[in-house]
Amino acid sequence: MIQSRTVAYRGRDVDYRGELFLGAGTGKRPGVVVFPEAFGLNDHARSRARRLAERGYAALAADLHGDGQVFDDMERLRPRMEALFGDRAAWRAMARAAWEALLAQPEVDGERTAAIGFCFGGATCLELARSGAPLKAIATFHAGLLPELPEDAGRIRCSVLICHGDEDPLVSRDVIDAVMGEWRRDRVDWEFIHFGGAAHSFTNPDAASRGMPGLAYHPKADARSWAAMCRLFDEVFGEEEGGR
Repeated sequence: MIQSRTVAYRGRDVDYRGELFLGAGTGKRPGVVVFPEAFGLNDHARSRARRLAERGYAALAADLHGDGQVFDDMERLRPRMEALFGDRAAWRAMARAAWEALLAQPEVDGERTAAIGFCFGGATCLELARSGAPLKAIATFHAGLLPELPEDAGRIRCSVLICHGDEDPLVSRDVIDAVMGEWRRDRVDWEFIHFGGAAHSFTNPDAASRGMPGLAYHPKADARSWAAMCRLFDEVFGEEEGGR
């Protein structure tokens, strides 16, 4: 049986409220931060955290905006996104606060943690890894990728899985080439999977309801990308520790 509880944490004078999901059992287990889409901690992120808990992990669905706030339209959300894109130190501090909140949970083995994220949450995973956080792995799904900062060279210490819709109009080929060049230079353990026919937000069954061009659910890409993440976690954590 999966249980959940609210986890309050603080970062840069902002109070956050995440939700931790745990399966049965005692003792410490690997922990995974789940960073939601830009709109905030909604049912999509909670459902993914629950699925991770079913596989034996402690999964913290993170709060992106403070006080558990969820935005319902892009016009209200845009100033928040512009502020984070313009201050990547603050963005990384938000991500780091969520990861440290995960580490503070008594059920979590702090030596074995990972992060996953969707859209903006996927980009947040990469920003967390670039901050030097000692994660075992990150996995991103239709992430809004950005090039590194000059001081980021050599900071990524974990395995990286990028699951990307080949028809995603929101990420340019130049940016993809730039981040691949970063990983090649630093000899990061990375994998970049293109899913044919998939656009942005391909894991979210409600993507089309946003009424935004370039967003569409793709069931095959959703299932295959999740399976790729599971294989990676089986590898970095060990099959006996989750991933059944």
